[in-house]
Amino acid sequence: MKNKSFRLLLMLAALAVFVLAACGTDKKEEPAKDGDSKEGETAKTEDIKFLSLLTGGTQGTYYALGGTFADLITEGTGIKTTAEVSQASAANVTGLDTDKGQIGFLQTDIAYYATEGEFMFEGKKVDSISALGALYPETVQLVTIGKSGIKTYEDLKGKKVSVGAPGSGTYANAEQLLEIHGLTMDDIKAQNLDFGESVDGLQSGQIDAAFITAGTPTGAVEALNATADVYIVPVGEGKADALIEKYPYYAKDTVKEGTYGLKEDIETVSVIAMLAVRNDLPEDVVYNMTKAIYDNAEKISHAKGEFIKAENGLTGIGIPVHPGAQKYFDEVNK
Repeated sequence: MKNKSFRLLLMLAALAVFVLAACGTDKKEEPAKDGDSKEGETAKTEDIKFLSLLTGGTQGTYYALGGTFADLITEGTGIKTTAEVSQASAANVTGLDTDKGQIGFLQTDIAYYATEGEFMFEGKKVDSISALGALYPETVQLVTIGKSGIKTYEDLKGKKVSVGAPGSGTYANAEQLLEIHGLTMDDIKAQNLDFGESVDGLQSGQIDAAFITAGTPTGAVEALNATADVYIVPVGEGKADALIEKYPYYAKDTVKEGTYGLKEDIETVSVIAMLAVRNDLPEDVVYNMTKAIYDNAEKISHAKGEFIKAENGLTGIGIPVHPGAQKYFDEVNK
């Protein structure tokens, strides 16, 4: 009996030593890779090996600029950056929030909705993103072709109209412009198409008009102008003021005569294109990204490059600015 008790004590003692040893062992955690970090933590600069820049459809301005921006960021930070095709603004918010991308093109209105939990982000407030900087005006273009007979917003009633890809900023713009003209999505035959699909639909007659929110000239619309008589439907008289009063992130804008072969200026509205980043990117990385873009704006061959200036970098930004970007703009805009 004594031997059994002694053996039992030995076993318990050995077990206690094992447990204490296990508890005292230092745990080794895997470092964040490719820009990933635990929620609420900032990634370490040395652990970031790759960055994804979320753009838009292949025929939009975001994508056209994205390749150049990715090259500038790669050169300026030493971190390989790749431009990725996406469904644009609202989808890019989700992509940033889920870390599918670390940098993304957004419209200023969509960025505001996301961080405030409004409109398409109602009940889904996003607090993981901040602004890198403003870029250029994004013109809301209601595109049709001459033979459609559409000359005003009111003419859209009962027509097949592309209102943008699901989750895009274009959809929000379409809904708000229809509203200010006394229409709703129920008054039209709404089609969820991206820019390229919209152009194909207009060329084939499958749709009658398309909302396209992008910097002008937009590649997709230029392509359409090569085969059809493009017409941009103007915002109704007094409607721009009413829209801006209700949604102050809009501004009056003009598609100039000669663009897409237009024979006169067309009055419309615009929002502002911006770049956003994940909050957990290190300050020095975002500083270098911001510097790489704004210090090298002359290397941007797209027509919208002329608007990308450090002095305008915080214009129209309605969300918090990343500390790295703020540091850059504070330095250059003294």
